[in-house]
Amino acid sequence: MLFSKEKPLHYLRTGKFKALSSGWKHERFPLDIDYELIVMTEGTLYLRYQDENFTVKEGEYLLLPPSTSFREGFKESYCSFYWMHFAADPSSFPLCVTSDEQAQKYAEHAIRIPQTGSIPRPDKLVVQMKQLQDVVKNRYPQISLDVMATCVVTELFGELFLGSTSGQDPADRKQIYLDIIDYIQTNISRNIRISEIADAFGYNPKYLSHLFAELRGIPLKQFILSQKVDAANFMLSDNDKAVTEIAAELGFSDVHNFARTYKKITGLTPSEYRNAFAKRMLYHV
Repeated sequence: MLFSKEKPLHYLRTGKFKALSSGWKHERFPLDIDYELIVMTEGTLYLRYQDENFTVKEGEYLLLPPSTSFREGFKESYCSFYWMHFAADPSSFPLCVTSDEQAQKYAEHAIRIPQTGSIPRPDKLVVQMKQLQDVVKNRYPQISLDVMATCVVTELFGELFLGSTSGQDPADRKQIYLDIIDYIQTNISRNIRISEIADAFGYNPKYLSHLFAELRGIPLKQFILSQKVDAANFMLSDNDKAVTEIAAELGFSDVHNFARTYKKITGLTPSEYRNAFAKRMLYHV
């Protein structure tokens, strides 16, 4: 969809929705002249619009254009999302473009946003939508609401542009990669989750995992476990700590989980590794 770089959007309304149960399904409503932006924060939304089914998950967005079609849920689910309705000047550009060639024709005066996709750093967009709600509650004039609505859409555009793998500076991507490694090594004693790392750096977990795998050649989760195994190898060979103690110091929930993970990666149990290392040391002496 195309939006003017020169004319602000017209704010209509905004809010946050949270389903009461997993049995909720979006009701049947028309959009008419409204655009609707949906930013998912929890769960999955199943929505049908203009004869197309959309499945929108946490960290993703959906942008619906005006039409006489009804939007309605096609499957029950639990979900939570921020939403914003706005209008745009229809006189300058077609409502939707179907090719890069068409988009290029209007590139000087318009920004192009795909109908749906993953947001690299959804928290930044959510913050802006919360700020918009505060402005609405404080009864700011319409011009302020229009500016804020425009900021939300341009923030989405910026996130998609800068967050794309092809559009991001290689040096920036390499720095993110190095920062992730440093974070893992600093927090090796904890049960590190990908979602935690993503929150620490302000990125979408899927995007961060994809970027890391592209640069390192292995999935991020696998790298975290390999770093824990490396740390375990040092502990097993350098001191007489019990395996249960080592498991606890590396953030594993219990020694059995640690032993399974260790053997899956090395082919040995922790005790077998310790015994093999001790024999090697004895042989060299």
